[in-house]
Amino acid sequence: MHLRRTFLALGLAAAATLSPTLFAQDAHLVSPSQLQQQMDAASAMRQHNIDTLTSFLSTPAATHAMKSRGIDPVQVTNAIPNLSNAELASLSARATKAQQDFAAGNLSNNDLLLIILILVVVILIAVIR
Repeated sequence: MHLRRTFLALGLAAAATLSPTLFAQDAHLVSPSQLQQQMDAASAMRQHNIDTLTSFLSTPAATHAMKSRGIDPVQVTNAIPNLSNAELASLSARATKAQQDFAAGNLSNNDLLLIILILVVVILIAVIR
Protein backbone atom coordinates (compact mmCIF):
# COMPACT_ATOMS: atom_id res chain seq x y z
CA MET A 1 0.00 0.00 0.00
CA HIS A 2 2.86 2.37 0.82
CA LEU A 3 4.45 1.71 -2.58
CA ARG A 4 1.16 2.43 -4.28
CA ARG A 5 0.85 5.84 -2.57
CA THR A 6 4.45 6.66 -3.53
CA PHE A 7 3.77 5.93 -7.21
CA LEU A 8 0.52 7.90 -7.03
CA ALA A 9 2.32 10.85 -5.45
CA LEU A 10 5.08 10.70 -8.07
CA GLY A 11 2.47 10.48 -10.83
CA LEU A 12 0.59 13.51 -9.51
CA ALA A 13 3.83 15.47 -9.16
CA ALA A 14 4.84 14.60 -12.70
CA ALA A 15 1.40 15.53 -14.02
CA ALA A 16 1.54 18.87 -12.20
CA THR A 17 4.89 19.73 -13.75
CA LEU A 18 3.95 18.49 -17.23
CA SER A 19 0.50 20.04 -17.48
CA PRO A 20 1.68 23.62 -18.08
CA THR A 21 4.03 22.34 -20.76
CA LEU A 22 1.27 20.38 -22.45
CA PHE A 23 -1.10 23.35 -22.34
CA ALA A 24 1.60 25.63 -23.71
CA GLN A 25 2.13 23.28 -26.63
CA ASP A 26 -1.59 23.37 -27.41
CA ALA A 27 -1.39 27.17 -27.64
CA HIS A 28 1.22 26.84 -30.40
CA LEU A 29 -0.77 24.52 -32.61
CA VAL A 30 -1.62 25.93 -36.01
CA SER A 31 -5.09 25.34 -37.37
CA PRO A 32 -5.46 23.88 -40.86
CA SER A 33 -6.90 27.17 -42.14
CA GLN A 34 -3.94 29.14 -40.72
CA LEU A 35 -1.54 26.66 -42.27
CA GLN A 36 -3.33 26.99 -45.61
CA GLN A 37 -3.14 30.81 -45.37
CA GLN A 38 0.58 30.64 -44.67
CA MET A 39 1.11 28.27 -47.60
CA ASP A 40 -0.95 30.51 -49.89
CA ALA A 41 1.02 33.59 -48.81
CA ALA A 42 4.35 31.82 -49.37
CA SER A 43 3.17 30.61 -52.78
CA ALA A 44 2.00 34.11 -53.75
CA MET A 45 5.32 35.61 -52.62
CA ARG A 46 7.27 33.02 -54.60
CA GLN A 47 5.20 33.73 -57.72
CA HIS A 48 5.67 37.49 -57.23
CA ASN A 49 9.45 37.01 -57.02
CA ILE A 50 9.45 34.80 -60.13
CA ASP A 51 7.41 37.40 -62.01
CA THR A 52 9.66 40.26 -60.89
CA LEU A 53 12.83 38.48 -61.92
CA THR A 54 11.35 37.24 -65.20
CA SER A 55 10.11 40.72 -66.04
CA PHE A 56 13.49 42.28 -65.27
CA LEU A 57 15.39 39.75 -67.36
CA SER A 58 12.91 40.11 -70.24
CA THR A 59 13.69 43.78 -70.78
CA PRO A 60 15.40 44.70 -74.05
CA ALA A 61 18.56 45.68 -72.17
CA ALA A 62 18.71 42.33 -70.37
CA THR A 63 17.96 40.34 -73.50
CA HIS A 64 20.64 42.25 -75.41
CA ALA A 65 23.18 41.79 -72.59
CA MET A 66 22.60 38.04 -72.49
CA LYS A 67 22.68 37.57 -76.26
CA SER A 68 25.86 39.64 -76.58
CA ARG A 69 27.54 37.23 -74.13
CA GLY A 70 26.24 34.11 -75.86
CA ILE A 71 23.66 33.34 -73.14
CA ASP A 72 20.24 32.06 -74.19
CA PRO A 73 17.58 34.31 -72.53
CA VAL A 74 15.00 31.51 -72.76
CA GLN A 75 17.29 29.15 -70.84
CA VAL A 76 17.73 31.75 -68.10
CA THR A 77 14.00 32.48 -67.91
CA ASN A 78 13.21 28.76 -67.73
CA ALA A 79 15.76 28.35 -64.91
CA ILE A 80 14.17 30.98 -62.66
CA PRO A 81 11.42 28.73 -61.17
CA ASN A 82 14.12 26.22 -60.16
CA LEU A 83 15.64 28.66 -57.68
CA SER A 84 14.98 28.26 -53.97
CA ASN A 85 12.64 30.68 -52.21
CA ALA A 86 15.60 32.43 -50.58
CA GLU A 87 17.45 32.76 -53.88
CA LEU A 88 14.33 34.09 -55.58
CA ALA A 89 13.71 36.64 -52.84
CA SER A 90 17.30 37.87 -52.89
CA LEU A 91 17.61 38.13 -56.68
CA SER A 92 14.16 39.69 -57.03
CA ALA A 93 15.08 42.36 -54.47
CA ARG A 94 18.33 43.08 -56.31
CA ALA A 95 16.53 43.33 -59.65
CA THR A 96 13.95 45.72 -58.19
CA LYS A 97 16.67 47.87 -56.62
CA ALA A 98 18.64 47.97 -59.89
CA GLN A 99 15.54 49.07 -61.81
CA GLN A 100 14.81 51.79 -59.26
CA ASP A 101 18.41 53.02 -59.23
CA PHE A 102 18.52 53.05 -63.04
CA ALA A 103 15.23 54.97 -63.25
CA ALA A 104 16.52 57.48 -60.70
CA GLY A 105 19.69 57.99 -62.70
CA ASN A 106 21.91 56.41 -60.06
CA LEU A 107 23.12 53.71 -62.48
CA SER A 108 24.54 54.02 -65.95
CA ASN A 109 23.65 51.64 -68.79
CA ASN A 110 26.95 49.83 -68.22
CA ASP A 111 26.21 49.43 -64.51
CA LEU A 112 22.76 48.03 -65.29
CA LEU A 113 24.18 45.62 -67.85
CA LEU A 114 26.77 44.42 -65.35
CA ILE A 115 24.05 43.81 -62.75
CA ILE A 116 21.99 41.92 -65.32
CA LEU A 117 24.91 39.68 -66.22
CA ILE A 118 25.71 39.03 -62.57
CA LEU A 119 22.08 38.04 -61.92
CA VAL A 120 22.14 35.73 -64.94
CA VAL A 121 25.36 34.05 -63.80
CA VAL A 122 23.96 33.59 -60.27
CA ILE A 123 20.77 32.05 -61.66
CA LEU A 124 22.63 29.64 -63.89
CA ILE A 125 25.06 28.62 -61.16
CA ALA A 126 22.24 28.11 -58.65
CA VAL A 127 20.30 25.93 -61.07
CA ILE A 128 23.33 23.89 -62.20
CA ARG A 129 24.46 23.03 -58.68
